[in-house]
Parts: sequence; structure tokens; C-alpha cells
Amino acid sequence: MKIGIGFDVHPFVEGRPLFLGGVKIGFEKGLKGHSDGDALIHSIIDALLGASGLGDKGRYFPDTDRKYKNISSLKLLAETMKITKAKVVNVDCVIFCEKPKISGYYEAMKEKISRILKIGKNLVSIKATRPEGLSLAGEGIACFSACLIE
Repeated sequence: MKIGIGFDVHPFVEGRPLFLGGVKIGFEKGLKGHSDGDALIHSIIDALLGASGLGDKGRYFPDTDRKYKNISSLKLLAETMKITKAKVVNVDCVIFCEKPKISGYYEAMKEKISRILKIGKNLVSIKATRPEGLSLAGEGIACFSACLIE
């Protein structure tokens, strides 16, 4: 058994949809990024790669490669599963944001993530916390993930 942790953060930008956990969130801003900016999926990718001893997502999905421009991060997660050949036991995630409220999207996120990781929805934990006025408040979203593999 091996465990990996992942972290990702993106600032809000105008004119983009907001994706978290592969789900389009109703909000007036999206996240800046070369791909779709899905910080939650990006943190899971880094946790999987870390647990597998394979470095970070930039090594496999560089932001200098045009083929990843605006790509769905769910596709990157699926590719990561092929790269790592990992058998995922569970994943535990924290979304750190002041807004938007995202608890209503947890089940849809868990469905999409569990399908790609080939585990039950009950083995994907997603929760959120607010920064309570710290510097990130209202400027973007940060996500932390831990992943256990065998």
C-alpha cells in the first residue's frame, strides 16, 4: 500500500466555465488554466502520481503542449490511471474556497471520479472548507487530495 498527496490551486477568471471534479458548476467565473482548470481533478492526479512514485502532472501533461489546451481534466485523470496502472483503494479530497457553494455537487463529482478510478462512490470523499477571510478568499480555489493505492 502506498499513499500520495496532491495539491492544486487556480485563480478565478472571467469568461470560462467552472469545472470541479469533472462537473460544471453554476458560477459567474471559471478557473484559469491550460486545461479546463479543474483544480480538484488536478490534485487527484498528483496524488496518484505521487503514490506511484512518478512525479507530478506537469511531467506528463505540460502546459506547453497544445494538445492539452482546454482538455477535460477527466481525460487527464483517465490517462493517469493508464500511466500509473494503480489499483486505487480510496481518495480523500478537500476543496478550499469562499465561493461558490459546492456541496450540492458532491454526488455528481463522486460519480465521475469513482467511475474513472474504478472504485465505489463510497470510497471517494469530497468535502469543502472556507478560508474564513484568509488571502485566497474570493480569488480562486485550492484543492488537496490524498490517495491510497495497492
